[in-house]
Amino acid sequence: MILCYITDRTRFPSDESARQHTLLEKIAEASRAGVDLIQVREKDLSTRKLEALVHAAMRIVRENSSEPATRLLINSRSDIALACGSDGVHLRSEDISPLDVREIWTDAGNSSRALVSVSCHTVAEVARAASAGADFAVFAPVFEKKDAPATKAAGLDQLRVACRQKIPVLALGGITLENAAACIQTGAAGIAAIRLFQENDVAEVVRRLRG
Repeated sequence: MILCYITDRTRFPSDESARQHTLLEKIAEASRAGVDLIQVREKDLSTRKLEALVHAAMRIVRENSSEPATRLLINSRSDIALACGSDGVHLRSEDISPLDVREIWTDAGNSSRALVSVSCHTVAEVARAASAGADFAVFAPVFEKKDAPATKAAGLDQLRVACRQKIPVLALGGITLENAAACIQTGAAGIAAIRLFQENDVAEVVRRLRG
């Protein structure tokens, strides 16, 4: 089961400095617990502040993860991903294509292969991500989200159809310890979540999910 922690420091209390400190502590915790992927999704930060945060996150991941190492993805920003030596990029459905990301990676002289994931909200978007060469798709929202009750949930049936495409699919949106197994039973390769990791002991979450 692939486990992906998506960050959101704005959910932490206190001021900006304290939020970033807490986020980096959570990234260290997730790395030690064996979370496969950490997606840095701090969309409101300026380029300079985001780059500083990612540099710190990369150092922490390297210091705390064992083999196989946790991999770090940056939301949309191939430039920052390259500058900080991260493992790849997570794209929105309307972003540039995975093939474009890999071309940028090659042009920058990076010998490693970029890991590229894509946000998808429909089966058609999952199929398009597969055709464009993405490594995996993140399909959302599977379940109703507490903080966005007006957003229509795709449900397990649509997740099942999405998982038939020629690409691994991670389930996202309202994922809990209680419903994660149902996602895997539909064919999902794993789960992605914010709250599930940020609001709980990550090692315990990983143990229960993988158990």
